[in-house]
Amino acid sequence: MNKEKNKAYAHTITQIALIVAIMCAFAQLSIYIGPIPITMQSLIIAFAGYLLGAKRATIAVVVYLLLGAAGAPVFASFTGGFHFLISYTGGFLWGFIPYALMCGLFNGKKISILTGILGMLVCHLLGTAQYAIVSETNFFVALLVTSLPFIIKDVIFTIMAYFLASRVKKTIKLS
Repeated sequence: MNKEKNKAYAHTITQIALIVAIMCAFAQLSIYIGPIPITMQSLIIAFAGYLLGAKRATIAVVVYLLLGAAGAPVFASFTGGFHFLISYTGGFLWGFIPYALMCGLFNGKKISILTGILGMLVCHLLGTAQYAIVSETNFFVALLVTSLPFIIKDVIFTIMAYFLASRVKKTIKLS
């Protein structure tokens, strides 16, 4: 029995590590059109939630944030350091935690698309709020600059991630 537990534990760690590596890679696919870059991170955060479930996906995001906070160049444009978590874009990084969690809540059920979109909105709310505070900007101005241009893309990415994760689950056994 102990051997089976160890095997399951190693399998879980491997899944989380692979998702963290994918998060790191997709963060580098970014285009700056203003203070907030367009990245592929929201696709991977949602994918992690839908694929791994709430607990494992949340752990993956926390590991990603810890790597970045420690200075590893895993954030957009190969940046890293704790200061990014308290900068203009830091709220979006913190928002990845509830986003992944909410995508994974009803793992495998179509309602998880709705909870994933709600998680994405929480992420945008946190990102906008931190941007407004750090830049000393009115919240609604910050919303226009940091969130509204990305909402449609992120809703599409959240839905795409659900179907991609469903497809991957049918192909590979994840337990």
